[in-house]
Amino acid sequence: MLDDLERSGLGWFWSCDPKGNVTYLSSTIAQRLDLPLDQIIGQPLSSVFVSADHDGRTKSLALMLGARKAFSGFAVRAEKRPEGAVLRLSGQPSFKGDTFDGFRGTGWDITEEYYREEETSRLAKFDSLTGLSNRHRMKQLIETTLTAFKAAKRNCALMMLDLDKFKHVNDTLGHAAGDELLKQVADRLRRSIEVDCEIGRLGGDEFQVMLPDLDDRGTLGEIAMKIITMLKQPYTLEEGRCVIGCSVGIAVAPHDGVTMDEVVRSADLALYAAKNGGRGQYRFFSGELENEALFRRRLEENLGEAVREEQLFLKYEPIVDAASEEVRALEAHICWMHQQRGEIDEEEFASILDGSSQVAEVGNWAIREACANAADWPDTVNVAVNVPVALFGADGFVDTVAEALADADLPPRRLELEVSEAVFFGDTDAVDRTLAQLFKLGVRLTLDEFGSGYSSLAYLRRAPFDAIKIDEKLVEEAEKHDGRELGLIKAIVALAGALEMDTIANGIESTSLFAKLKDCGVKRMEGPIFSEPVGRDVVAGELVGDNWKIAPSGDRIRRSKRRTVYRRINVIHDDHSYEVVLRNLSKTGALIQGLDEVPKGTQFVVDLGGGQLAVATVIRSNGDTQGLEFEQPLIDDGAGGLCTRNRVSPYALSAAGAPLAALSPGSYQAMPGGGLCQGSVPQFSYAPQARFEAA
Repeated sequence: MLDDLERSGLGWFWSCDPKGNVTYLSSTIAQRLDLPLDQIIGQPLSSVFVSADHDGRTKSLALMLGARKAFSGFAVRAEKRPEGAVLRLSGQPSFKGDTFDGFRGTGWDITEEYYREEETSRLAKFDSLTGLSNRHRMKQLIETTLTAFKAAKRNCALMMLDLDKFKHVNDTLGHAAGDELLKQVADRLRRSIEVDCEIGRLGGDEFQVMLPDLDDRGTLGEIAMKIITMLKQPYTLEEGRCVIGCSVGIAVAPHDGVTMDEVVRSADLALYAAKNGGRGQYRFFSGELENEALFRRRLEENLGEAVREEQLFLKYEPIVDAASEEVRALEAHICWMHQQRGEIDEEEFASILDGSSQVAEVGNWAIREACANAADWPDTVNVAVNVPVALFGADGFVDTVAEALADADLPPRRLELEVSEAVFFGDTDAVDRTLAQLFKLGVRLTLDEFGSGYSSLAYLRRAPFDAIKIDEKLVEEAEKHDGRELGLIKAIVALAGALEMDTIANGIESTSLFAKLKDCGVKRMEGPIFSEPVGRDVVAGELVGDNWKIAPSGDRIRRSKRRTVYRRINVIHDDHSYEVVLRNLSKTGALIQGLDEVPKGTQFVVDLGGGQLAVATVIRSNGDTQGLEFEQPLIDDGAGGLCTRNRVSPYALSAAGAPLAALSPGSYQAMPGGGLCQGSVPQFSYAPQARFEAA
């Protein structure tokens, strides 16, 4: 009966002597394991079988046999066949009188059940689409890591990633294309991060990266920039090619939080700031971001009210003929005169509007307002209006354009509508129908951002475009590198000429770039070298009389967005801390005011707040003002501001006498240049303030 039972595979038997060597094993087990029976008999049972569990938490078979106690349900696999069958063993110690005589036991095959449970367990921890850790596993890893690192006083960085324009790809190319895109994104993420890390997908287009023992913000910024650069390269899918972007928020424990909730929240706020800053950016966390995020949400909610209460207005940027230097068109930019904040310029307004539900309403208003303003201009000057993708695909868009032209009594040929290549990812028939209706209406069409990644001759064949606007980033690269980018621009100009289209380049900031683009054959240009966007009153004044001409001038440069430099900081010399006023800041040095007659060559430790300490030497001194040179340059904070590469750990500050509660993420101040840093915190020592003495 036992022989029949063994042959049936329903149950097997085994035994071992007091030393643990196998004395009997059902031949069926040996066959199932693909091992000769004579190679098993006489071998230690613990060397024939090993635990099937990978987590290392299960006792070894040798320990269980050595305990001489009954066991059951122990999953094992053959050591020589680790990918083979999985068995579940049970055993009972055998005694002859009081003498231990080994073990007798049974076993059965659980291979299918084991791998099914293993797959279920894997799916509970990993994202089934990308193979990355899922939200649940990332939460556990971050929580356990931060808890352990807090006790060990170690650093841990966390990045939050969000894909830009993913929803548009999903909506236009389909969910299957979206899934394939996410797989390719996951693969690029793995290849772009070369340090020890854990990458997870939280769901949708949100990703998370945990980087243990890393607090160098220079390195973190480089990693973030590499991720952004790799993810924005074109993707090839069965449904077509596409380009997306990525925004990154970065927080570092323990500087930006100690618990998982604190660090994740800090990284989230940094991500939100990166997206609001124009997308395709990275941002480090700072306490000011919370107020910034709340205010930004209120602005988005009040957009509809801004339209109804006429708080929006247009500024116009001249588009100049490269040969005659005459203004041929004026591009409309939407600005907002906010009741509390004052004027919100075109760049910030565009970031607020992006993704808002008010895109169509605001866009329609801009077209009506631009047409009404242009009706008072000379017939030789057109008005250009950018059309967001959401507005282009909205119902009644063409009717709105026709009504705006009719109400303003503006000839359709004087309205130039700029549409990006992204509109072609919509419903093909609907896009072609809208383009045909606009062509029939008589408005001019400009293909915007050409060369940004989507570029295809198919778009130019399908649509009746009058002009091609070269992507601003390609123009920027042409100024930095003379070779390949200028060659691409020449090719675009040649293509446009063959199709009887004009070419426009924007963002021109230098006379050298203007000359290069003119040599390439670009017909029209705009940028700070000609003029910043100006109000309608300025436009009206300039258009009186003869044609408005603007000669390019290198003296005109784009206004840099700088926040106040005037703020109080502390500098440390020997065992004293002095309060001074920071007047300006650059990567290599700073100007401070407040100490009398400090000799050149004096060394300070400059406390920029939040553990940001920079060693500096006085290189200029005039009365109460000193020029400092940093020993190590500051780095870009991802938002045009500056920060130190490393920060002193809050644990070190606490050990020096600062209360740990005062070091939690909060109480932050603006840094010069648009960046943000933490506000003042207690120093290493609490020496009384003293007048600086040369000695």
